[in-house]
Amino acid sequence: MAKYIVLVNWTDQGIRNAKDTVKRAQAFRDMAKSMKVKVDEFFWTLGPYDLVCSLDAPDDETMTRLGLMLGMQGNVRTVTLRAFGEAEMEHILQKLA
Repeated sequence: MAKYIVLVNWTDQGIRNAKDTVKRAQAFRDMAKSMKVKVDEFFWTLGPYDLVCSLDAPDDETMTRLGLMLGMQGNVRTVTLRAFGEAEMEHILQKLA
């Protein structure tokens, strides 16, 4: 499984319905689970992003599809980052010339 960090901002629609944010997060978890994506954690944050979450997905295609499905609902805009843990980074570094 690959690790992803998703930076989330509410759209105008999303902020108007901010009271539903925890319910929407659970609905997202359920949608992700149906695609074999594990949502590790959600954080509601101060600063330039409204939420940050970490996920494990089988591949980039699945993560892209999940992000598109989320965006189509109209509540958020996202920035998705592929993340590498220490062991993965060590493996990458071993292949440097």
